[in-house]
Amino acid sequence: MKSAVETLNPTRVRLTVEVPFEELKDSLDAAYKKINQQVTVKGFRKGKIPARVIDQRFGRGAVLEEAVNDALPKFYTEAVNEAEVNPLGQPEVDITELKDGELLAFTAEVDIRPTIEIPDYSGIEVTVDAVEVTDEDVEKSVQQLRERFASTNPVERAAADGDVVTIDLEAKVDGEVLPDGVAEGVSYTIGSGELLDGIDEAVTGLEAGGEATFTSQLKGGSAEGKDAEVTVKVTAVSARELPELDDEFAQMASEFDTLDELKADSRKRLENMKQFDQATQAQERVLDELLKLAEVPIPEKLLEDEINTRKHNLEHHQLGQMGLTLEKYLEIQGKTEEEFLAETKEQAEKGIKTQFILDELVNKEKLNVSQEELTEHLMRRAASSGMSPDQFAQAVVEGGQVPMLVGEVARGKALAVVVEAAKVVDTNGETVDLEDEDETEAAAAAVEATEAAEEKNEA
Repeated sequence: MKSAVETLNPTRVRLTVEVPFEELKDSLDAAYKKINQQVTVKGFRKGKIPARVIDQRFGRGAVLEEAVNDALPKFYTEAVNEAEVNPLGQPEVDITELKDGELLAFTAEVDIRPTIEIPDYSGIEVTVDAVEVTDEDVEKSVQQLRERFASTNPVERAAADGDVVTIDLEAKVDGEVLPDGVAEGVSYTIGSGELLDGIDEAVTGLEAGGEATFTSQLKGGSAEGKDAEVTVKVTAVSARELPELDDEFAQMASEFDTLDELKADSRKRLENMKQFDQATQAQERVLDELLKLAEVPIPEKLLEDEINTRKHNLEHHQLGQMGLTLEKYLEIQGKTEEEFLAETKEQAEKGIKTQFILDELVNKEKLNVSQEELTEHLMRRAASSGMSPDQFAQAVVEGGQVPMLVGEVARGKALAVVVEAAKVVDTNGETVDLEDEDETEAAAAAVEATEAAEEKNEA
């Protein structure tokens, strides 16, 4: 077999391949055997039909077509290896010559991973938010914990902000009660904003048995988006009572004996959260600077596929679970379809560039992923997906996604290498030392946010 490679552009090549006919022998034998098992010729046992009879009855062309289809993947792979290119996706194959007994010639155009020159990233400088936990932050955290231990008690007075009311609802559009517009015994906390616009004003000041009518645009259901006349009747009013902030509360709500100990723990947890957020912010900003420095050409077909995949996932999975159409989502976001597509394209480009350049760094730095690192990453991904580690691991293996997870961890390690070489300061001008943080974990989180779909980037 002879092959040659022609570079069409930085992300696409054309392979020209010539195969002497004798190298098709195995595929021709397989073609005759396959046809033998599929056809019947009177006077011959099934599977024992001579090749010359198959040629006469069904045509030599059918045999050649079967043989070529069988042989092409092998010769294409050999040509790819010989050319030392990294293909992306499936090739466009064109058989240019097929002479029975003499020659098979074909071309294959395919997108490839571009050759990327890793820039000097030692001069990257980024600024991140300072880690500052105020007394107000601690008080807010403790107050949120206090809210979780609140109790409710019925009261005989008008409903006020923060009260929990039990209500019956009836919605009408054009004077007709909607089929799904009646609800009874709904529990609602005034001021939470969890129901219809205008309901807070309507129920505030009503006692049990009180009733009010207001107009509101429906957020879902059969008349979504339409203005409805809503009648609300309050059947019960309950006041929320918060426990006293004292040592007894600390013992009830935590493992600590005193309120001071509880507050100290809250401060420490808030500091840890902000430190992790700071590390993640550093990864993201260093990555942005790295992408600015590098020239990363993107295959047009890969970009088109990635845009379509992101749009499909948003429209049919994320929004579908929320009961929203793309049009309604854009309306809520205040964006036009053109703005949405432009943003999606920008995100897709960033994801692909991120993967290309970090993969190149993985190769350059000869970074490997240990079983322990992979297991830790799998545990984190399982937690974020809401699945148990065993369930997530099984889904990953069955879906053939282990290489994808390995790639995520490797890219996280590559980005950590860049961050280690960068200068990171906070908004107070202090140098940020990320050595105490799990840089690979934070980097993997940053990479995941801009990850291109792995399966489309593999041959």
